[in-house]
Amino acid sequence: MSDPLTFRKSSYSGSGNNCVEVADLPSGAAVRDSQNPGAGHLRFAADEWSAFLREVKAERL
Repeated sequence: MSDPLTFRKSSYSGSGNNCVEVADLPSGAAVRDSQNPGAGHLRFAADEWSAFLREVKAERL
């Protein structure tokens, strides 16, 4: 059995109730809805996650 993921609130979530949680993976990241963590998570490869963060930091998303 694999180790459970350790999620933390994303620093890009801001304040309020619209939050996502992120878990570091050896080859990327996993993301889930903080209000519904039992619904599962999405996994992103390192290159996909880096591209997403680049767009967020540039305020294009």
